[in-house]
Amino acid sequence: MTGASRGLGARIAERLALDGLAVAVNYQQNAARAEALVEAITAAGGRAAAFHGDVTDEAQVDDLLGRVEAALGGVDVLVLNATGPQPKIAIEDTDWNALLDQLNFFVKSPVLLLRRVLPGMQARRFGRVIHIGSDVVALVPERNSAYVAAKSAQLGLARSWAKELAPWGITVNTVAPGWVPVERHAGTPRDALEAYAAKVPVRRMGRPDDIAGAVSFIASDATGFVNGARLTVNGGVTLD
Repeated sequence: MTGASRGLGARIAERLALDGLAVAVNYQQNAARAEALVEAITAAGGRAAAFHGDVTDEAQVDDLLGRVEAALGGVDVLVLNATGPQPKIAIEDTDWNALLDQLNFFVKSPVLLLRRVLPGMQARRFGRVIHIGSDVVALVPERNSAYVAAKSAQLGLARSWAKELAPWGITVNTVAPGWVPVERHAGTPRDALEAYAAKVPVRRMGRPDDIAGAVSFIASDATGFVNGARLTVNGGVTLD
């Protein structure tokens, strides 16, 4: 899975390994964190390996997946979690590069990755492609037009793929988290967290395990008839 060395990605990787999958922990910057996650998975009885690579670069994607296949075998479950900074930008300051920064992660990267693993999935007539989306597509927060646009495009991409790939036994679904505090939210004031939680119908913030559980379900053999769905995991802030 991409973007797996920390935050939601790390917890999803741990859960998939617990489910019995061999997990490729992709990272771009923090090798030590990725290796620590692999050690934790291995210590818990799972199987994992860390793989460096920029998943927005075509040449690196090809090399990355070649190394993954050599070490762990063919890719049956592709979890698309890589992301970059998500700055708040007013409309008057939003240029094309701001949009490209988001589209590179949420459209270009998924296309590159799926195109590389698709022949193997088609040959095996099995695959689970899971996009990690966001509830911002429904909430459309202000000063986030580039991020919202890219996440909306990602959702459309997933739905289109779901119809096209279904005849090969390949399902494509989206897990769309709400606000789930992880390491990068460490500086968020407590009153901001409490104010958000008060607006969540279940009256709490999301936890990484909530998202990992949803991905585990979508990745399982039990969901062969779940295709093209968006599973929003935000405690009922939005209703699909």
